[in-house]
Amino acid sequence: METLEAIHTRQSIRKYTDRPVPRELVTELLRAAMSAPSAVNAQPWIFIVIDDRKLLDEIPTFSPFAGMCREAPLAILVCGDITLEKAPGYWVQDCSAATQNLLLAAHDAGLGAVWTGIYPMKDRIEGFRKNFDLPENVIPLALVPVGYPDQKPGSQDRFDKTKIYRNKYGQRRE
Repeated sequence: METLEAIHTRQSIRKYTDRPVPRELVTELLRAAMSAPSAVNAQPWIFIVIDDRKLLDEIPTFSPFAGMCREAPLAILVCGDITLEKAPGYWVQDCSAATQNLLLAAHDAGLGAVWTGIYPMKDRIEGFRKNFDLPENVIPLALVPVGYPDQKPGSQDRFDKTKIYRNKYGQRRE
């Protein structure tokens, strides 16, 4: 799949078959995630691959918009380790870029995935911290349930020229 095709056709997938995702493919997703740009090349990301059915089923009890974990064969928890930062505060951008790479790689591999937000919601952060034994320096940013899609969403064009300005805010781009 070409890059622009992947970007324009990627959709959030919330329904999965029970087919397991091979470990080698998970490694490729993580390799793609770790290829993301990072401020001062700090790469402050930490990934937890969750494939234990009991843990996946428990996630929606403390992360209310992650109900799809109950049918996903796995999820990847994307966290930032603030002790690895070289540019304080940029862990959020770094881990967000890694999450987007992960989503695009999953789509390219024929998998479905969805970004479920954790940070900056304190209750969700604490839920993941407690349930996954995260130390204080490791902050969960996003959870990405992954699996073979059991849905076919329609494509959509999100381009909106009213959100584009030229040189200064308020000056329309022609």
